[in-house]
Amino acid sequence: MVHAKKSLGQNFLNSKTVARDIARAGDLSPDDTILEIGPGKGFLTSELLASGAHVIAVEKDDRMIPILQEKFAEEINEKKFTLIHGDIMELLTHQNFFSKTLGGQGYKLVANIPYYLTGQIIRTFLEAKNKPERMILMVQKEVATRIVARDKKESILSIAVKVYGTPKLIEKVPARYFTPAPKVDSAILSIENISNGNFPDKSFEKHFFEIVRAGFAHKRKILAGNLKEIFGESTLTTLKEVGVSDNTRAEDITLDQWLNITLRYRQ
Repeated sequence: MVHAKKSLGQNFLNSKTVARDIARAGDLSPDDTILEIGPGKGFLTSELLASGAHVIAVEKDDRMIPILQEKFAEEINEKKFTLIHGDIMELLTHQNFFSKTLGGQGYKLVANIPYYLTGQIIRTFLEAKNKPERMILMVQKEVATRIVARDKKESILSIAVKVYGTPKLIEKVPARYFTPAPKVDSAILSIENISNGNFPDKSFEKHFFEIVRAGFAHKRKILAGNLKEIFGESTLTTLKEVGVSDNTRAEDITLDQWLNITLRYRQ
């Protein structure tokens, strides 16, 4: 029996129902190309392949490679399953990863990812030139609720996701559905309609994130105080123009307001 490695953040999914729910959230078809990160023993992979889609899986753990090769020998032979032995974060540093591995075509990212890589994976794929059409990720429940801003309080993370796509919490997944069981519950997070549509150019994208980071820099400060180093004396006027009152905090600002603030910075 192969045990989960704590150093790799492994928690193997053990519920077929949840695996099917993840696949269903991806709205998969035989025409799709799916990128799966960390397939482990291939529990979720089986459900992804059942859709008829071509699955490209990146696995870092040496021990899992022969298990996956044996389990999916037929799919590998039929070129329905491509297994890559490597570290996804290292592979993404290579310029040709998307063009060589994914053939430069559209794809969906579907994975039960190591939780310590959640922010890095979401940010990297949303900011990539060749973005996924959709992302279906198993993440910590707390992270999912923060991204969708269930309490109506935004964060850098929620705004950074929403500026590229539409996040949705599909369902909560109790810790008992994993082996070993993590200390926290999880959730299936979907990010759809992914695009660069909110950014007219790269410099707007850069300025947008500079302003959002500055706005959230000191959590206890009101937004006007945080943005003063960027807008100076015109801070209150700028905020008033986008419908933000003097005593508003960054967590209460909508995506549209952040975009409008950036627009005024550029004028």
